[in-house]
Amino acid sequence: MEWFKTLLIVLQVISALAVILLVLLQQGKGADMGAAFGSGASGSLFGASGSANFLSHATAVFAAAFFICTLGITWIGNKKEVSPGVLSGTVAPAVAPAAPTAPVQDPSKPAVPK
Repeated sequence: MEWFKTLLIVLQVISALAVILLVLLQQGKGADMGAAFGSGASGSLFGASGSANFLSHATAVFAAAFFICTLGITWIGNKKEVSPGVLSGTVAPAVAPAAPTAPVQDPSKPAVPK
């Protein structure tokens, strides 16, 4: 299970870095990412929908991967493995009821004969 936790942590870091990079690459609504590659390059490089759709979809995919990895790490972290203790196979001895004891007199008071 430890290898799975390590894999989730690696995927989480990669997806976090990808989300950061993709968000920084995106420009405002008015600007087109194709302008960074040269005019008209978005049509040939990313398809007819342009780079804005590609970058927003890629950001959504990596963000979903980040949240899934986070939930997986949390789930694995909360599962506690119970290791058997030294006394796990033993049975506690039966305890006999305590015998009634005679009342103890206070030494400061004199004993009264009956």
